[in-house]
Amino acid sequence: MRKETATKPLDMDYTLQEPAPKKKAKPRTQASRRRQNVPFKPDELMKELSAASKTASAKSADENGRGTKYPNVQSYYNAQKSPQRTNTRRQAAKPRSSAKKIPIRIIPLGGLNEIGKNMTLYECQNDMFIVDCGLAFPDADMLGVDLVIPDFTFIEDNIKKIKGIVITHGHEDHIGAIPYLLKRFDLPIYASPLAIGLIKGKLKEHGLLSSAKLFVVSPHQTVQMGCMKVEFIHVNHSIPDAMGIVVHSPAGIIIQTGDFKIDYTPIEGGMMDLARLAELGEKGVLCLLSDSTNAERPGATPSERKVGRSFEGLFNRAEGRRIIIASFSSNIHRIQQILSVAERYGRKVAVSGRSMENVVSVAMELGYLTAPEGLLIDIDQLSRYPEEQLVVITTGSQGEPMSALSRMASGDHRKVNVSSRDFIIISATPIPGNEKHVTRVVNDLLRLGAEVVYEAMYEVHVSGHACQDELALVMAITKPKFFMPVHGEYKHLRAHAKLAETMGIPQDHIYIGDIGQVLELTADEMKKGETVPAGRVLVDGLGVGDVGTIVLRDRQHLAQDGLIIVVLTIEKATSTLLAGPDIISRGFVYVREAEGLMTDARQVVRNVIDQCFAADVRDWGGIKTGIKDALSNYIYKKTKRSPMILPIIMEV
Repeated sequence: MRKETATKPLDMDYTLQEPAPKKKAKPRTQASRRRQNVPFKPDELMKELSAASKTASAKSADENGRGTKYPNVQSYYNAQKSPQRTNTRRQAAKPRSSAKKIPIRIIPLGGLNEIGKNMTLYECQNDMFIVDCGLAFPDADMLGVDLVIPDFTFIEDNIKKIKGIVITHGHEDHIGAIPYLLKRFDLPIYASPLAIGLIKGKLKEHGLLSSAKLFVVSPHQTVQMGCMKVEFIHVNHSIPDAMGIVVHSPAGIIIQTGDFKIDYTPIEGGMMDLARLAELGEKGVLCLLSDSTNAERPGATPSERKVGRSFEGLFNRAEGRRIIIASFSSNIHRIQQILSVAERYGRKVAVSGRSMENVVSVAMELGYLTAPEGLLIDIDQLSRYPEEQLVVITTGSQGEPMSALSRMASGDHRKVNVSSRDFIIISATPIPGNEKHVTRVVNDLLRLGAEVVYEAMYEVHVSGHACQDELALVMAITKPKFFMPVHGEYKHLRAHAKLAETMGIPQDHIYIGDIGQVLELTADEMKKGETVPAGRVLVDGLGVGDVGTIVLRDRQHLAQDGLIIVVLTIEKATSTLLAGPDIISRGFVYVREAEGLMTDARQVVRNVIDQCFAADVRDWGGIKTGIKDALSNYIYKKTKRSPMILPIIMEV
């Protein structure tokens, strides 16, 4: 039995108490070895995870006349369908009849059929809690928009039921929207030390830190959320302290993996806690919600250490030149490997880019990054050292227009001037949609004479998300009754659902959801519930939600076809045109080169005014509409373009 951890605030930096210490026994299992820092042995782990189900798997294969790639899950479902089976352990794991009537509702408010903006709500017996609260970056057609956050309408409608927010890890797509949520609602937040550190930085920028309730949690701890308990489980990802969650509810056990991969040789923190997942699988898992990002990719995700070995070779190759490495600012494991390799090669390291500087500062303060004194230098000190003794870690791996690497490529960076003396490594894979931006930056850097290495040329990046073999292993050891793929676009969710079918999970036990669509589960059934308010809210500067569909449409219209402003002056008493019409073009045509078109356009406007005066029309709104319609038709006939037309009528 795992001991529940009490939650007691300590001033404004809240920390959960550690569980009471237990007597250490001689390690006999892989899980106990891991907890006691005994070297990892993959073969022993796999033997442990499968030992409990080997007999059932063999029997299932005999009964059905065929085996499967992953027989453990298949045998579980065969057992559910075969009343003649007498496995007392499985019978004991079945939910009590009282639990069968208790539903639990899963309400995704983001992160499904999209990349980013992850947010999920759990509800059971009128108690609710939130998992993650992330942001997404705007699409190319969201002109002027800075960020995209979830719609909090449903949160507002149920705020009295919500017990708190649980954070799986510190990536922007999981914590980025927290300041916007806390501006409206006072909710406690439970997260790992690193995630808390990153959240503090965000809350400080928004002036919210002093009032925030932040609780530090770690794997094996539990938090009470009304009638539900949330247990935290260690997983591997591209940022330290990543955790999955286990929801212990009256309706049953639900596992949400969070973002994960299975790294057998992790840089930090030990391997993912597969033993605990297998233990839960033996107890009986009602539903599994699993990361779908790499569900289309066969095989397994390589270890992060593979990138470290690549860095060794590239540092040798870059001898005599300055090294510039662009990476995700949140990939602390990668930054640590860069620091370690730089130390071995006698190079100093500088950091460029606001987000990179913030993350490195927090990680150093909390002990997630280590470097000998004097290794890290300020970006202003680059000129004090020979170029061959320098490494610059920078943002901009996705080709973001205002990032440090983009400014280096365009020659606008105040501290770094790229030349043929530079060896540049882009240690990231372009996010879908960013390929053109990355290509543009690479081309600009090459024009400046630098040598550029990126993922397609060399193994300088590995994903932080599980591929098919890892996803299948998690399904095999948890043996969920129901399955819901999460975290990804529809194609990712669909691929994950197909994988679940090959694992033996019945099709009617698999649910591909959408944001706002409620999934209701009991011990016996899964059904689609009602649809709740959900969507996206656009952040433009200081404005939150004031940019909507109509504003975006107007911006797109202006960007595509430009603007024509028609200005005229009318004497009110006599309804006489005193001045104009003057036509001003912005983003449509250059007036001096289209004088004929502008002259004809002015005549079209005069004709409309004359017709309105002749018909005794005095409604300026009606006159403006007539000008828009007539001028729009004329311009489209002449140019096949439809600029936005803005008439301005002045009365005297």
